[in-house]
Formats: sequence, structure tokens, C-alpha cells
Amino acid sequence: MTPQRVTLITLGVKSLNQSKQFYEAIGWTAHRRSQDSIVFFQMNGLVLGLFGLEALADDQGRPGAKLGTGAMSLAINYETTEAVDHAFSTAINAGAKGLKQPQKVFWGGYSGYYADPDDHVWEIAMNPFWPLQSDGGLTLPDEDI
Repeated sequence: MTPQRVTLITLGVKSLNQSKQFYEAIGWTAHRRSQDSIVFFQMNGLVLGLFGLEALADDQGRPGAKLGTGAMSLAINYETTEAVDHAFSTAINAGAKGLKQPQKVFWGGYSGYYADPDDHVWEIAMNPFWPLQSDGGLTLPDEDI
């Protein structure tokens, strides 16, 4: 088994209900194994979890720690610039804060950023150098395109 993998990403949130509603409004479906204290979204070989900030700090063995956001970004790649624009407007309509309107970028692609209701930053992009698999998954190409 490869050690170079991620199986679960958990985001600390202020309001579990508000965050769940946001992700559902952008088209995601909460998994049936979600509970009152945590919400799961099944992804391509990965799970995204939403967990209350205080509960997450306690679970990490850091009760009372002030957990922060925004020092990293999560990303979703799309096949077209139109799909990026649609995803951005869907997120804004669901309550996201626009950080950077999607636009052509220096590396030859197209991307923008928004923050969810808890200020977790998401990049949405179209990268012409990284073709997506039919299920939306990404494997970095070995050769230059």
C-alpha cells in the first residue's frame, strides 16, 4: 500500500448545519453515515468530513485550541472554462465569498477562488496540461502535453 495518499480531509466548521447546507447547495450529497456531530461527503476515493471546530480541537487532543483557516486551498479541476464559471457562480449563489473571479492565469490555465461559509478556500480551475479521467479524477501526466 502506498504511503503517499490521503483518504479523509476534515474541515472544522462553526455551524455544522450551515456548512452541510452550503455543500448540498453546490450539488454535493451528504453520505448516509453522517451523524449529528459529523457530516461526510464521499468523493473519488476520498471522503470530506465536516466537524465542529471545538469537537475537532478536542479530537486532536488540543481542547480549547483556536483553529484557523485559509492557510491552504482545496482544488477542483474542470474540463472547460465554462464549467469553472458555472461552479464559481453556483458557489457564490450558495453563500460562498468570492475571492478571485475565474480568469486566465500565468501558467496557461483558468482559475478562481472562493471561500466557503467557514473561510475554507477552494480553487476551481481548468488546467489544459492535466487531462481529467472520465470520473473527474486526476493523475499527473508523466510527459509534457
